[in-house]
Amino acid sequence: MLPPENRFLSPRTGWTRAHWEAVADQLLDAVHQHWSPRCARIDLPGEPSRYGPVSDGLEGFARTFLLAGFRVAGGGDPALLERYAWGLAAGTDPHSPEAWPRPDELGQAKVEAASIALVLQLTKPWLWDHLDDGVRQRVVDWLGTVVGQPYPPINWVWFRIVVESFLREVGGPWSVEDVEQDLALHASFRRADGWLSDGEERAYDHYTGWALHLYPLLWTHLFDVPDSLCSQDLRRTWSDDLARYLEDAAALLGADGSPLMQGRSLTYRFAAAAPFWVAAMTGVPGPSPGLLRRAASGVLRHFVDHGALEPDGLLRLGWHGGWPALRQAYSGPGSPYWAAKGMLGLALPADHPVWTDVERPLPVERMDYTRVIAAPGWLVSARRADGIVTTVNHGTDHALPGDQRADSPLYAKLGYSTATMPVSTDNSVVLLDSAGAASHRAGFRTLFAEELPGGVVAGASRGPVRWVDTSADDSPDHGSGRGGEIIEGPPVLVVSVVRSAVEIRIVRVDGDPPARKSHGGHIHGPHVHECAPHGSRLRVSGWPVAADTRPREETADGEEVVVTGARLRSSLQALRGFDQAGVHTGTGTSPLGKYTAVPWLATTGPVARGDVLAAVVRLDRGGEAVATPQLIVRGNEIVLRWSDGLDSRITLPSP
Repeated sequence: MLPPENRFLSPRTGWTRAHWEAVADQLLDAVHQHWSPRCARIDLPGEPSRYGPVSDGLEGFARTFLLAGFRVAGGGDPALLERYAWGLAAGTDPHSPEAWPRPDELGQAKVEAASIALVLQLTKPWLWDHLDDGVRQRVVDWLGTVVGQPYPPINWVWFRIVVESFLREVGGPWSVEDVEQDLALHASFRRADGWLSDGEERAYDHYTGWALHLYPLLWTHLFDVPDSLCSQDLRRTWSDDLARYLEDAAALLGADGSPLMQGRSLTYRFAAAAPFWVAAMTGVPGPSPGLLRRAASGVLRHFVDHGALEPDGLLRLGWHGGWPALRQAYSGPGSPYWAAKGMLGLALPADHPVWTDVERPLPVERMDYTRVIAAPGWLVSARRADGIVTTVNHGTDHALPGDQRADSPLYAKLGYSTATMPVSTDNSVVLLDSAGAASHRAGFRTLFAEELPGGVVAGASRGPVRWVDTSADDSPDHGSGRGGEIIEGPPVLVVSVVRSAVEIRIVRVDGDPPARKSHGGHIHGPHVHECAPHGSRLRVSGWPVAADTRPREETADGEEVVVTGARLRSSLQALRGFDQAGVHTGTGTSPLGKYTAVPWLATTGPVARGDVLAAVVRLDRGGEAVATPQLIVRGNEIVLRWSDGLDSRITLPSP
């Protein structure tokens, strides 16, 4: 049961600290019956990850430990840590039947070791200082196996930094070379306007906030980090980067509190609130405490209201409720509890301004807006009337330019929003081979993403498309697209012009496909394939509508198609070159509803090189639609004349 709403302190969500405490206590209470006998594991129900049930049990321990630690640090009952103390004793004892796999034995243990070290640091007065010397030494020995170990060059570098920093403070082994190497890697992830890529690829997702901004500032806030490791200038840079990133992060939240449904590990759900809390905890200048709590409370309430906590109080793999198809290779029954990172605010005292200031509205609650987020190549648009935030994507694919793998559906699509979950057929521009198979676009090159007069934003990307046979690729799903033997297609140019949540999507086939050697998703390989025939049919698709009742479909003369359901309306309207319209339908393909429908437009015949095609792509909640602009094509010059007389001009790059 949740306490009554407080619409004076929290006029937007009604939620206060008491609501957060109630949810946290419910989450912790629900896992009690799943403790192992010696409390080294929390063995939650569900299909195990690829690492097995012992690793999954450690994951359940470590990730709920985060939540218990935040609760105690912010004034909760220290008794919450008692079972975790027993588990530390058993898990680090190599002779115990519940001994944990060491970080030097199992990669996943490196992740969980960081959560354990972070909470041990945060709760030293209540836990670490009360462990007996033998347990403390075994914990140091277990954590100490990370020193000198290889870590993937992604957000994982922070797991080693956190563990070795705790070890340094308690007199354990650590390596200054490890920390300096990891800090250098983190620096290489920095991109424009406070964004960070999760590795060298164009991997922009929620890890920017819940990992790559979270750990650096917590590290300098919770640990005694010497200036020789992290200068004051670098600390200010990190703080300024987070402040700038939060401008975009707040603008990417829907009015209903939904985060953007894009990127891997979506089962972590309200971990998306983490960067707002770390800003409050570390005093990042800029965002007001009331806005930070509004954003965080909106995210948590969204998931609670939509059934993320199952009737038994557990979090299961999924988005709102359980939906196993969202799992990835590393996902196990304990994985969803990284959502605890989004409850970091509970570690702050109840009289902190982030808890006592009045909520401030999100950007989408105050006004309509468009903006360009340069690093991921996103054109963002939101309307106050709908409360939906959409992004049109011309810069993110979890790949590098020239990559020839298949598209990753969580990264490479043309659009993501706070109201739609990507499915296999939505938000694409594809060529169709003779059997109707669709091409892939990952590895494209971003040409531009820019603001135009009148609240218009525009972006473009281009690259050779391909057909990929992924049937032989059984590599773990960690976010990237899959590889395989390919048939190459021609370069395809896609341009988007967005105003008031309406996208004008312009497409041009830009050349004949070259004969290339291709295999295994890489540019060069031992097998030669014939190229796809030039002049394939072209198809574009719009936003998916998922609902528990079958969405309604309307198609008019092959020029417009509209799908409605679950208070959403998705439409495509042909402006130039399309003469077919229809709807892809599916069942069980989205966690947002039993049925999914995606509108599409296509050509009945081949598309000639250099032909310009265009369509209007809309997503809204019904009501009066924004008027369609007039499209004028003069060679490579495109003019969009909007109903209020504004002209938006785009010069297409030469083929």
